[in-house]
Amino acid sequence: MRVFSILLLVVALTACTTNPYTGERQSSKKAKGAGIGAAVGAVLGALSGDDADERRKRALIGAGLGALAGTAVGAYMDAQEAKLRRQLQGTGVSVVRQGDDIVLNMPGNVTFPVNRADVRAEFYPVLDSVGLVVREYDKTLIDVTGHTDSTGEGNYNLELSQRRADSVGAYLQSRGITSQRILTQGFGENYPVADNVTPQGRRHNRRVELVLKPIVQS
Repeated sequence: MRVFSILLLVVALTACTTNPYTGERQSSKKAKGAGIGAAVGAVLGALSGDDADERRKRALIGAGLGALAGTAVGAYMDAQEAKLRRQLQGTGVSVVRQGDDIVLNMPGNVTFPVNRADVRAEFYPVLDSVGLVVREYDKTLIDVTGHTDSTGEGNYNLELSQRRADSVGAYLQSRGITSQRILTQGFGENYPVADNVTPQGRRHNRRVELVLKPIVQS
């Protein structure tokens, strides 16, 4: 069953630097162009009306999972981030901290065959590593979002991005992550993080993101 979320954290890409933790080349956070900046504002504006996180939080706490006290959130997410960086070093998956949230960016060319939604077998160990960490740090919600570049037909891109997000979400469930923690959503070409004019920009836009968010006491 598909579960939909409208959470997205958009990181605009311009220049590349070397991540000291992973050794990966990754982009800076400077926004590229007014269009991308407007997309960021539109997504963040939509977040304020979404109560999917609260519903998941209540269900998980009701099932006995518990929640983090506000003072413990930072240290908890710091420890989770550090372990993810160690596990994902050299895999091509970037780990970005956004406040108390952690964003894992999985490039589409690494994760999936062209125009398909089945995860590459060689990428299984990477998702296994993610699964090990998020299973241990179980007081986090997991949003899985799929994205494409702007080539091809819009409806097809939207459907492909949804299937890819669902595939990653299903794989995590197969590694012992409870389904109540996971939401999946495909956004197609709607939220680029780079310019679709260049091959490099399109490559950045083809991605699946995992956003890990702490479950905090009200």
